[in-house]
Amino acid sequence: VQPNNYSTFYDDQRQNWSIMFESEKAAMDFSKQVCIAKCNSSPVLESVLYQDLLLGEGQGVEGGDSLEVAYTGWLFQNNGLGQVFDSNVNKDKLLRLKLGSGKVIKGWEEGMMGMKKGGRRYLIIPPAWAYGAQGVTGRVPPDSTLVFEVEVKRVKLAKEYSGSDGLSVSSRDSPAPSPVPSSDGFSAD
Repeated sequence: VQPNNYSTFYDDQRQNWSIMFESEKAAMDFSKQVCIAKCNSSPVLESVLYQDLLLGEGQGVEGGDSLEVAYTGWLFQNNGLGQVFDSNVNKDKLLRLKLGSGKVIKGWEEGMMGMKKGGRRYLIIPPAWAYGAQGVTGRVPPDSTLVFEVEVKRVKLAKEYSGSDGLSVSSRDSPAPSPVPSSDGFSAD
């Protein structure tokens, strides 16, 4: 996923392709379908599959960082999206979580690493990384694969200055020195 509704990818022959979409929504819908296709083409999903939909800005999050996220969760059924079992998108409260604290399912801890403020990501999480054989009574059947669309609304980095509201940190209000001086004009990342 690239800025301005572009996506780039490699085919089986390692040929690089770029597609420009007419809208952000079209680019995101394409990316979601790519993620679902990856899931359907793997014989057994053993870890979290994730696909960025929007990259966001600033520093990528890691363990110890606090996030506020908007999300929707679906059951993965019949090789695609089933019913929604949880969402906070049309609610007033965002979900607050601290990465690495173990308060959310393991698939979220893993799948959200590296996300940036304003970023959106699609996660497909196998049962072992979600609710496993127990499921969640009345909502998630046992051994369910789950799909989440998550959007990082605010970030508070564990080792970084915070913005004036104490929560949001973006590349504009925190000095971020380049980790490696580069002679060719390309930044280290």
